[in-house]
Parts: sequence; structure tokens; C-alpha cells
Amino acid sequence: MVKQTIQIFARVKPTVRKQQQGIYSIDEDEKLTPSLEIILPRDLADGFVNNKRESYKFKFQRIFDQDAKQEAIFENIAKPVAESVLAGYNGTIFAYGQTSSGKTFTITGGAERYSDRGIIPRTLSYIFEQLQKDSSKIYTTHISYLEIYNECGYDLLDPRHEASTLEDLPKVTVLEDPDQNIHLKNLSLHQATTEEEALNLLFLGDTNRMIAETPMNQASTRSHCIFTIHLSSKEPGSATVRRAKLHLVDLAGSERVAKTGVGGQLLTEAKYINLSLHYLEQVIVALSEKHRSHIPYRNSMMTSVLRDSLGGNCMTTMIATLSLEKRNIDESISTCRFAQRVALIRNEAVLNEEIDPRLMILRLQKEIQELKDELALVTGEQRTEALTEAELLQLEKLITSFLEDQDPESKLEVGADMRKIHHCFHYLKKLLTDKKIHGPSRAPSSKVKDQVNQGPSTEEEYKKLREILQQRDNEINILVNMLKKEKKKAQDALHSSSMDRGEPRRSQSSPFPPGNPEGLRTLPLSTPTQAQDSSVIQYRSSLLHRKTGVREEMSLGRQEAFEIFKRDHADSVTIEDNKQILKQRFSEAKALGESINEARSKIGRLKEEITQRHVQQVALGNHLGGVCSSWKAGGAGLLGGTARVLSS
Repeated sequence: MVKQTIQIFARVKPTVRKQQQGIYSIDEDEKLTPSLEIILPRDLADGFVNNKRESYKFKFQRIFDQDAKQEAIFENIAKPVAESVLAGYNGTIFAYGQTSSGKTFTITGGAERYSDRGIIPRTLSYIFEQLQKDSSKIYTTHISYLEIYNECGYDLLDPRHEASTLEDLPKVTVLEDPDQNIHLKNLSLHQATTEEEALNLLFLGDTNRMIAETPMNQASTRSHCIFTIHLSSKEPGSATVRRAKLHLVDLAGSERVAKTGVGGQLLTEAKYINLSLHYLEQVIVALSEKHRSHIPYRNSMMTSVLRDSLGGNCMTTMIATLSLEKRNIDESISTCRFAQRVALIRNEAVLNEEIDPRLMILRLQKEIQELKDELALVTGEQRTEALTEAELLQLEKLITSFLEDQDPESKLEVGADMRKIHHCFHYLKKLLTDKKIHGPSRAPSSKVKDQVNQGPSTEEEYKKLREILQQRDNEINILVNMLKKEKKKAQDALHSSSMDRGEPRRSQSSPFPPGNPEGLRTLPLSTPTQAQDSSVIQYRSSLLHRKTGVREEMSLGRQEAFEIFKRDHADSVTIEDNKQILKQRFSEAKALGESINEARSKIGRLKEEITQRHVQQVALGNHLGGVCSSWKAGGAGLLGGTARVLSS
């Protein structure tokens, strides 16, 4: 919501050189608020004693002097209002002033030069330019053009306007709904998709306006005209629609009948013009008073149409056009006073958003159908016609997707139609029966699956054992080579000592018994540890032959080297610990296998008992009756329970 007062601007019309120009000045105060001061020249015909006020000062948002261009008028006055309309707020711009003060030139523009375009054509160009830039929304633009002539409304875009007289044309009437919203009957809306189409509608309406030649103006407009741009925007996929309207009002000029001296039809037109402007001023005065309870909107058609623009849901701007010639000073002062009263009015502009009627209709139709189904379920009204093949197929798809859904909180929504509910039960029963029939044949496959699942772990253990054995084998080979080198050095040393010192000396220096240079091979197993190591070697060789395919009997050199390695290696204790751990795990695995076999046999016995009980229930006829009674207690719970039985 945007709360602000009506913005007022002033524009001074250039004067003709031959006519005497009034005295005025434009300055700014300390707050940079522009003010217009009008000075009345003293008239000697009134005598020397004259108590008339000689200076009048009025404040505006901005004052445009005689040299102001049409582009500056649009940028400062109309462009902010057009931007608010694109954002979804209502807007109004109207010009007020006496006859021949420049209202029509400001609103519509002149026809001589392209730069003389007024607010309406420039606003249309700006709006369509912004619509082309914004591709995130879908915009729709409509145009209407209303003329109020002698307090009667006419549609300027009616194609019969040119060929018929005003008396034969249908009149636009004002209608009001209970929410006090104004609707105009017989006023047409024309869609404009491009700027060219909108300008063509504007030119068509301008040619149908009532214009007459008066002593004040050669082409005086004799009617009030309201050019309205209706704009709606919607984001793709969204149900919210923004609707905004922009009123561009060109009021007819007020004039003093005694001053112009008109008569006949022009006099009648002047009376209605002054009367409608008088009612407009009454509305302005009533709105400016704080404690006023009644606002006379219905006194004239123009104030009824502009109800939102004056003290309502609209961002309103007023342009006071002034003709500061000496003979028009009094009318210019009256216009400025009117503008000061208008500036006291506060409007509350609200963003105009609503739900798309088409989406609302679809939503209501769906809700009506759901309520009908619920009512039929409560009253017990049964439908006799059978479900179609498409409906049955759709139900089966829903059941299949529901059973495959892993979410425990998922629901099967089939509506309140008992035919669909019964079909769901029959289909679920069929699935359950098929599962029980094919259940035993699937047991062997499950065993095979378990064996397959256990396979990778056993293969991984074999692989690790092979790697460990390969590593130990490499270490043994290295030790054997080292022992061979040491044995060769010892033999060389023994041979040299026997040559120098004799046989007894050699036998003492040799680490091996006499007559046995390779005594390491026949070293007796004197200690219990060595005996245990030999048994371990035999067990290891048998394990290698059984698991990895390594030959059962190792060479004597390898056996001797492995014996020394086991005795002297620092990890001999660790090897024994690992052996004990392996034995313990083997016993645990054996016990686990026995418990698994017992669990399998127990499962088999339970399956047989379930099958026997099911056969008994079918024989007694209690199965179907239990399902129906459970559905009456709570249909949705039984569906969920049946789905859990199937998933288990």
C-alpha cells in the first residue's frame, strides 16, 4: 500500500506578443519547494483607495515555465505514474484549467510537429517499450475512450460514431456493485498488442470528439474525455494476475459566459461544463475536510467515473494549466486555488492482485466433484455402471506405484468411489495369492543368493592368504640365499685352515660336527620349540597344498632356512598369536553356521504352519468377512496394512 497526497504541477502557457502579459515570478524556498507568485497590477479606475490583494503565492511540486518542452512534461509528470501502473497500481493524470490554457496540448499534443506529442502518445510508447523488454511476464493491454458531453457518456471508439448522431448512439451508463466498484455499461474495450494499434485507437477517438469554435479558442473541446489504458500481467505458471488501469483525463475548459458572450448550443455546452467542474470542486472540498462523512461522487458522471482517482485506490497527478495574460489573471488564480485544495487529498494505492478466474473455476469444479463423491459415500448411494478399461488400468497403475514406493507414509488415493475401492481389494488379493503360490519355488533361489552373497568374502580371504604366503615365500628365498653364501664362506674357511693347521684344528673351528660339512641339514631337533616348529612346517605345507596349489614337500634347504627364520625372527610370537586367533575364528564361524542352519529349519517350520492356518481360514470362510469388516472400521488403514504384508 502506498499512501500519498495528489501530486500537483503547474504549467504556464506561452502568451501572444500582442497581448499584455501579466506579472508573475517563480522561485524556491528554503526547502527547495517551487512557488508561483502572481502579481495583480493596480487599476487606476478603482480609485486611489484600493484594498484589493495585489500578490498571490502558490506552492507546487514543480512549475514549468513558458519555454518547457513536451518531453520534460512527460519525464517529470507522466513517466513516474506509468512506472507505477506497470508495477500493478492504478494511476490518473488530469489537466485542469480555463479554456485556451493548454490542457489538450499537454494531454494529447499538437499535430504540427512530432516533438509536440502529448502525454498520451508518449505514455503509450513508453509502456509498450517496457513490455517488449520484460519477457518474464505475459502482458495484455486494452484501450477505452470515454467522452462526457452534456453530462452524458459516449464511447468514442464505437464504429457507429461517425455515421450516426449523438442522440442515436447508445449512452454509457454508470453501474455500481455491492463493493462500490464502478462499471461502465456500453463502453467497449479494444485490445492493443502494439504501439501502432493503440495510437490508431487514440486518433480514432480524437476525430470523434466534440470540438467547436468559441471566442476564447478556435478549436475548443466541448466535452471531458477519459483515455484509459487497462494493463494485466501474469507470470507463466502462476495463478496470480495483476490488473492496473491508467486514466489520462482531458477536461473541458471552464469559461465565463458573460465574458465570452456565447449563446445557443455553445451556451448549453458551457453550462454543463461549468456544472460538472463545479461538482468536481465540491468533491475536492469534501475530501480535503477531515471530518466530512459524505462525499458527493454521484452528483456528476465525471466524479463517479473518477471515484478511485480522488481519495481512493489510485496514484493521482494533476496538471494546472495557466494562461497568465492580464485578462485571464482571475481565472488563473482560481485554478491555483483549486490545485492547492487538491493537494490536501490523500490516496491509498493498493497493489491490484487477484487469482486467475479460469484456474479458480477448475479448482472449484474439482472441489465440487470431491464433495459429490463424499456425499455419495455417506448416503450409501451406489453407482451401477461398471468401471471402464481405462479406469481399471489407471487403478492398477496406482496400486503398483504404491507398492513400489519405499516411503512408509505414502497413501493410496482412489477417491470415495466404492467401485474403485472394491476393485483395489480384489487386485491386492490377487497379488497376495500369486505371491503365496510362487513363494516355495523361490526358496532355493534365495539359498543360492545367500551363497553368492557369501562368496565374495571367502574369495577375499583366499586372496589375502595367497598374498601373505607369497610374501613369506619371498623372505624364505632371501634367507636361503644368505645361508648359502655363509655356508660357502665357512667351507672356504675350513678348507684353508685344514691346509694350514691340520684336521684337528679344523674340527674345532668348524661350527658343524666332523664329517658333516653341511651339518645344518642334519641338525637334530633337541628342543621342544624346534619340534613344534617342525610340526608347524608340516601343517603349513599341507595348507599351501590345499589352498594355493603349492607343492606339499619343500626342499631340505628351504625347510632348514624356514626353521632358522622362525627361531630367530622377532615376529615368531606374533605368528603364534595369529594362529590362535585363526583357530578361534574358525570355531566361531563353525558355530555361526550351525545357528544359521537351525534358523533356516525354524523358518521352514513356520512357513508350513502359516500355510496350514491359511487353508483352515479359507475353509471356514472367515478371510473375506474379516477384510470387509476391517474396511468398515477404517478403509485407509486396511490398505496400508495390506501393502505392508505384500512388501514384507
